[in-house]
Amino acid sequence: MKDNKNLKKLTGTSLVAAAAASLAVVPVASAAATDGYSDVAKGDSHYEAIMALTEKEIVQGFQDGTFGQWKDISRQQVAAILYKAFQLDEPTQEEVENALEFYGDVDSSHLYAKQIAAVTKAGIFKGADGSFQPKESITRQQVASVLVLAQDLANYQSIDKEKINLKNVDDSHKKRVQVLADLGVTNQSNDFRPAENISRGAFSTIFYKLSKQVEELEKMYQLDLMHTSDTHAHVDNGAKRVTAAKNFRAEYPEALLLDSGDVFSGTLYFNNFIGQADLKVMNMMGYDAMTFGNHEFDLGQKDGNHQKLADFIQGAEFPIVSSNVDVSKDEILSPLYKSGITSTPADSAIYDGIIKTVDGERVGIFGLTTEETENIASPLDVTFANYVESAQKMVRQFEAKGIDKIVAVTHIGYNDNPDMNDVNLAKAVDGIDVILGGHSHTKMSAPAVVTVDARGQKKSPTIIDHTFQYSTYLGTMNVKFDEYGKIIGHAAELVEIDNQEPDKEALEVLKPYKEEIDAIMEKETGATAVHEFPNPRENVSVRNSETALGNLITDGMLKKAKSVDDSTVLALQNGGGIRTNINEGPITYGEIMEVLPFGNTLALMTLTGAELEQAMEHSVANMPKEFGGFLHMSGMKLTYDSSKEAGDRVVSMELADGTPIKADQTYTVATNAFTAMGGDGYEVFEKAYKDGRVQDLGLSDWENLKEHVVDLGEVDTDIEGRITDINK
Repeated sequence: MKDNKNLKKLTGTSLVAAAAASLAVVPVASAAATDGYSDVAKGDSHYEAIMALTEKEIVQGFQDGTFGQWKDISRQQVAAILYKAFQLDEPTQEEVENALEFYGDVDSSHLYAKQIAAVTKAGIFKGADGSFQPKESITRQQVASVLVLAQDLANYQSIDKEKINLKNVDDSHKKRVQVLADLGVTNQSNDFRPAENISRGAFSTIFYKLSKQVEELEKMYQLDLMHTSDTHAHVDNGAKRVTAAKNFRAEYPEALLLDSGDVFSGTLYFNNFIGQADLKVMNMMGYDAMTFGNHEFDLGQKDGNHQKLADFIQGAEFPIVSSNVDVSKDEILSPLYKSGITSTPADSAIYDGIIKTVDGERVGIFGLTTEETENIASPLDVTFANYVESAQKMVRQFEAKGIDKIVAVTHIGYNDNPDMNDVNLAKAVDGIDVILGGHSHTKMSAPAVVTVDARGQKKSPTIIDHTFQYSTYLGTMNVKFDEYGKIIGHAAELVEIDNQEPDKEALEVLKPYKEEIDAIMEKETGATAVHEFPNPRENVSVRNSETALGNLITDGMLKKAKSVDDSTVLALQNGGGIRTNINEGPITYGEIMEVLPFGNTLALMTLTGAELEQAMEHSVANMPKEFGGFLHMSGMKLTYDSSKEAGDRVVSMELADGTPIKADQTYTVATNAFTAMGGDGYEVFEKAYKDGRVQDLGLSDWENLKEHVVDLGEVDTDIEGRITDINK
């Protein structure tokens, strides 16, 4: 590992080698380092720390030759120490005044104004209740926080957690005290005595012990990672994404950048440019690899082939990795596939796995794509092998090459599908160090760590991280390995993309794409939304609950279908196909197209009431968990009970006029062609399709919605109790 590597997330500047800082208001001569202090004797609990830090001119004593190890240390003294020890930038007068405006008891004339302003700006100190209380003693839990923050250890997580009683620690300090325990800086596990003032000697010991641990961490190998997932053609903030990646690489030049799939589908950028605008961003960011998401195969049905996906791959200045995707029978994609694992991956090619040499160590990277793709997209002749078996095969191959650092880039979801998810993968396959996942649009404030297998037996650690959706965040992670290739700790942060300054070069590159999109987005349809039509993805989600937007869409579908076949009685729309919201006010073409971006067409199905009930059972089987196949409806009311076993949840089904839906009666049902062909696992619809009971009308779903809102003029559709869970 390079000696000068900056470890911002895990470790900061080594304090033992830092510039001198004074613990005393009045320092004495440096001779104290050899002469010692009259009140510090060998055998004292703080002797080693005090003398070591004195020798390095980090601490000094009083003029009378004492150190005052049992005296309290003040907040302003700690601020001064950290300012000098970490060589914080000297603030300008304006910066001092701006930083100190938060405090009512410190101004620019204060003796330690510069130091207090600097540690405040750095986020090390923040005061409380509008004051800094400079002369007040600092407590033990406050010292834990400021030292952990100063060392950039705030996000650090040890794999082996130490047990420590945190019940009497304030919530704002709990994580920092835990870090000290995990690093062996404190052994006071029964009672940290968090609210007590800390003495000068105790401060020296914590300061010294943490410094030594920092030095040890700096010796360990660190793998730096960036990752994205489920960006879904959100190119509008692409220039800011470029900046975020550049900023991280400025600190960690050898950081890997990986994507977990679903670049395709979601906005007008995809509708108009089919991934080519996304490629401009990704190539500028310098991705190292990407795996397939299910939406990369969306165009199979519409185009009848994967030529546009092939065009995307051929334009990529990085490889695609996915060990369970078989493209051998696809005449367009198969020429791009390179079998096996390579340490010299070429751009614009598909591999099972690749090897990257990062900071002198070889790192294995492989990809996995959800097997659900066969049901929720249109992969045509592309098939998907079992994800666990594929991962086991890859780990064996990497380990056979002597590689003990393995990263899986997955598009299988965090834990939304009980049969296929990243948690199951981590438990089933030993040897995967990091899983960077997508598909479930999960926002993880901190990575999960799996240390036991499916049988409950201890296994080597696996870290799992997800970055939410729509280019909202750039995931960043630093992973520490011991000399045996085992993870000992990590830190992660979700960098908010919208907080970044846009990269100027990227803005120019994306300008022609943006101008074309803006022209479409800004064009008004002539309809007005009386209120916002949200598209929630929290506890109440478009994928588990009735929404006003779902009602609006299905009303438009039913109206259009009736104009073609007046026997149509109801319409269904899968929640996963509704991608964004409609704002209050004038409705634009852009909004409509982004709500329904997949280019689906309207289809009619002939179904029995029994088949409808089977479909409804499938729709609510996972409730209250999210399910992309959750059906919104018009012309029908559904009542179900989520407390019952899946498959036995439907309580009643009625047409809009209250007429019960009868099992042996036949009904004409409108939906999108994707759902009608069995998408989202609707086997009952797939059977109807194969029986010839589905008619694709070829009418664009977004155009149907546009026509519907224009006809309404003032759009005021709301939630009406079309779908009711009696268990709520």
